[in-house]
Amino acid sequence: MSPPSPRTDRTPRAADPADAAAAVGASAPGNRFPLAALLVMALMGFLLIATETMPAGLLPQIAAGMSVGEGTVGQFVSVFALGTVVAAIPLVALTRGMRRRPVFVAGILAVLLANAVTAVSDHLALSLVARFVGGAAAGLVWGVTAGYARRISAPAHAGRALAIASLGVPLGLAVGTPFGSWLGTTLDWRWSFVTLAALTLVAAVLALTVVPDAPGQAPESRASVTEILRTPGVGVILAVIVAWMLAHNIVYTYISTYLADGDLRLSVDVALVVFGVAALAGVGITGAVIDHTLRPLVLTSIAMFVVAGAVLVVGHQSVVAVLVAIVVWGLSFGGAATQLLTAISIAAGENADVANSMLGVAFNLAIFAAGVIGAIVIGHLDGVALPVVMVGLASTALALAVAGRRAAFPTRP
Repeated sequence: MSPPSPRTDRTPRAADPADAAAAVGASAPGNRFPLAALLVMALMGFLLIATETMPAGLLPQIAAGMSVGEGTVGQFVSVFALGTVVAAIPLVALTRGMRRRPVFVAGILAVLLANAVTAVSDHLALSLVARFVGGAAAGLVWGVTAGYARRISAPAHAGRALAIASLGVPLGLAVGTPFGSWLGTTLDWRWSFVTLAALTLVAAVLALTVVPDAPGQAPESRASVTEILRTPGVGVILAVIVAWMLAHNIVYTYISTYLADGDLRLSVDVALVVFGVAALAGVGITGAVIDHTLRPLVLTSIAMFVVAGAVLVVGHQSVVAVLVAIVVWGLSFGGAATQLLTAISIAAGENADVANSMLGVAFNLAIFAAGVIGAIVIGHLDGVALPVVMVGLASTALALAVAGRRAAFPTRP
């Protein structure tokens, strides 16, 4: 099908599967699966997660090193997320007509600069500005990556490609932050950011040498942000993202409080490692089946997530029950990013990059809200109430996904 002709009525239309298929794989190198390129994207995802969350594991060390309070250092995470929320959509919209590799590399270099400045800065204001810039650059990289991964892959393997490119997220959560915390405690907190900067430089070199280029979006197919939001399915998917991510982050952020209030002999480190390993398995399962069973996969994942939350509620005094719940939680949530990125990419069609940046904004807003809601919950109740909220929010996400059978999570592939 030829590209759509310019529209004059400005009414958003649903993505045509034929148009989407033509866009995906437009630069795919024959039938060869671009595994090396996708692994570079996964590496960058790992570094973005580690960069965002690293200060959380080094609060005392950074506070002592910069002679400020731990609450102030906590703003390193908040400012990073704020940069993503504020800048992701405009940056992705501004660059969507450009070729993909230069934009991708520019985002990586901006993250490199932010980590380098954070590593050497003795001034709080400069460090916060660097973190904000890093968050904005991360929003650009996140917004570009999903569409880029699908574009350099054959249409039949687009979902699997996105699953591999998304591997860095659970790896970053499971390994990146704990490793940075260990490194900063063993040596000095600045070495954690030096290491991140060095690895980001490696990612930039690999992106230039391994990742194939791809064209940007044609001018005649570009819709405004408002039009993309009104595209059938996009709003429902964003609502599912907010509900599901809130449900996850409320418990994940305050997992130590939940374990302590349940009087369990289970350390936070062990719980997070078990979750991370299970999440990686969830990514693998998602990658194996997503290209043919997106709707059943999403519904099953959210349903399992609800079950995990229920077990955390009723089994909060049993180490075995909690560990089983964490495994189910990780399995169900590990592929969530891939599933939702795939769904919104299909719904938005040629405008997938901007839609993906909206997903990143929704994700970071959920992180903000989870911190506030979780604090309110544990301030008035105990940690066992957290998975109750998790079940309620996840059930809302499940109901929205079930209802979105026409455009958001269609029954027909």
